[in-house]
Amino acid sequence: MNSLENKVAFVTGGSKGIGYGVAAALSEMGVKVAITSRHKNEAEKAARELSEKGKGEVIGIEADVRDLKSQEKALEEVANKWGQVDVMVANAGVGHFGSVEELTAEQWQQTIDTNLTGVFYSIKASVPHLKKTKGYIFTISSLAGTNFFAGGAAYNASKFGVTGFTQAVMLDLRDHDIKVTTIMPGSVATHFNDHTPSEADSWKIQIEDIGELVVDLLKMNHRALPSKIEIRPTKPPKN
Repeated sequence: MNSLENKVAFVTGGSKGIGYGVAAALSEMGVKVAITSRHKNEAEKAARELSEKGKGEVIGIEADVRDLKSQEKALEEVANKWGQVDVMVANAGVGHFGSVEELTAEQWQQTIDTNLTGVFYSIKASVPHLKKTKGYIFTISSLAGTNFFAGGAAYNASKFGVTGFTQAVMLDLRDHDIKVTTIMPGSVATHFNDHTPSEADSWKIQIEDIGELVVDLLKMNHRALPSKIEIRPTKPPKN
């Protein structure tokens, strides 16, 4: 997939954060991008902003990764509009942190449903489309998908799951000429978990860095598959 012009990408959770950064990078390369959010106004607002900045058309769709039918409907909408789907970026995620004593059952369920089951639903719904185009699937895991930490019970469980799930999917789909990569970022400057990015976050990975990585991977020769990529800040502050 060396030429990205007029390819079609579907990015879950694309109205902000890493998803927004990936959508921006793809649009700049002439890719047609559909971004999703559970909130229609946020998806459409972000799509307008991205359309003004990039070269490719961007649309916003209301969809919930926790609902398989919602994902299937959104992908059908994209396929009907542009005739194909070449790239799936399963990015949408949430974070609830606290010890096992502090976590509520609702927080646990929301984390697993969004971060893990949501990735399954997104990929499940995209495979019929990607088989036709010999496309590419990206999941956004985390360094927390291999490194556990206190207070990370729910988040670690979801991201360990995404990492393992993606590698199994890679083996499932390689014979269909579908490439699958999981990207595992460290600290990223986003609004994740109610954080407000500031100058103090300049040492962190920026959302455009993840977007650049996705573009680079898409341009790579089809015979080569980086299936799991860890990306971390070059020089984090010393404790």
